Amino acid sequence: MRLLRSGHEHPVHRAWTAQVRPRLAAAGLDRGLLAELVPPAGYVPDFLNPAPAGPSPAFAEELAAIRTAPAGRVRGEIDRLRDGQGRLGPGLAGLYDDVPRLLERVVQEIEAYWEVALAPYWVRIRAVLDADVFHRARQVAEHGAGRLLGDLHSSLSWDDSALRLADRRAPLSRQAAGAGLLLIPSVFTGPVPFTRVAPPDPPQLAYPARGIGALWETRPVVRGGALAAVLGRSRALLLAELHSPATTTDLAHRTGLSAAGVSQCLTALRDAGLVSAHRAGRCVLYARTSVAEALLTATTEHSPATP
Repeated sequence: MRLLRSGHEHPVHRAWTAQVRPRLAAAGLDRGLLAELVPPAGYVPDFLNPAPAGPSPAFAEELAAIRTAPAGRVRGEIDRLRDGQGRLGPGLAGLYDDVPRLLERVVQEIEAYWEVALAPYWVRIRAVLDADVFHRARQVAEHGAGRLLGDLHSSLSWDDSALRLADRRAPLSRQAAGAGLLLIPSVFTGPVPFTRVAPPDPPQLAYPARGIGALWETRPVVRGGALAAVLGRSRALLLAELHSPATTTDLAHRTGLSAAGVSQCLTALRDAGLVSAHRAGRCVLYARTSVAEALLTATTEHSPATP
């Protein structure tokens, strides 16, 4: 969200920000409670990043943890945000006075943000995160935890007794941090890892996942041939065009198909589990599912070369 609101063109995420920024503004998410809770720089209230109950918590579980955050904790973290920013916006002043009611609005804005900015792209993002987790697990199995901790980021170092984060403003002792360490790969962290320390939860360290540079690259797909023979030419064409999420109108303009025809094909592809739909304000964005990505990859790899 900081990247989207900054106005800067990130060399890796340029295509993503160009698509999502207008939707963010259209949904009013650039000026709501969530926007006030995530300032351009500095502290972000910890209740927005609850400690996960397991390795892959469901989105609904994460939202439930935010929704049930104790009012005293929410107020204390808003106080910390105010101390860092110098003031509170009108929305946060209201949240401070009526935590249960307005915390529900925060959750609703997070759900809306998910639908606009992340859900249509989640197949690609999750593939990068899963690959990173697999790589790190293999590092631990083959070389031990020291290799893993020393390889996460250039600002991190491990000397067999302490994990040091060079650019962290304040030192952090094991006694102050609490037990354990939760590592979170991310495709959106900034130039340094992001930390969250809120005992008794284990400290969190979000670091840049491997493979971010190729996250938004356009992937080759087969536009006809074997895939069209199975799905039909129009459906195969639409899957190929969904290299980035799009609306029915977008797809109609890009393919030359009628809007009604596109809608009918998308319904069939969604029923088959090849396309997912995500509400973004008044529009619905369609995106390829992991099943569709696997199908397209397999078709591309086994397609005969075209002269």
